[in-house]
Amino acid sequence: MELTLQLKRLGKKKVKEVPFTLEESPKNLEELLIGCVKHQVDAYNKKRTEVNVIGFLSPAEIQEQAQSGKVDFGDITNTTLANHQQAIDNVLLAFKDGLFVVFVDDDEITDLSTPLELTSESVIAFIRLTFLVGTYW
Repeated sequence: MELTLQLKRLGKKKVKEVPFTLEESPKNLEELLIGCVKHQVDAYNKKRTEVNVIGFLSPAEIQEQAQSGKVDFGDITNTTLANHQQAIDNVLLAFKDGLFVVFVDDDEITDLSTPLELTSESVIAFIRLTFLVGTYW
């Protein structure tokens, strides 16, 4: 199933849109979160295990990286692989603790067992919340 994920942070104008593919349509929010986490953990672990044969950057790659403000060779020093179950437990706890909210087609989903009816045009927004700390005068 093809989906579009929007990743946002409160207080930031930039919205990152990511095309995303899940093997099967999730029945509820919990299955959606688990599918997203599994996909991301697999991508993270794959990056840690593949070998970079080419040790230089092309001019196009330098230009592209310069746009983001950092040019590097992409060497990864931390080769520790992520654990699927630990990552799933973390995302479910973070959702329960209110560290992020999820919107599906502009409707907020507040419960993990809420049934979802997703289509290929569905837009899923993950908004990371920022908690302010300070003194009250």
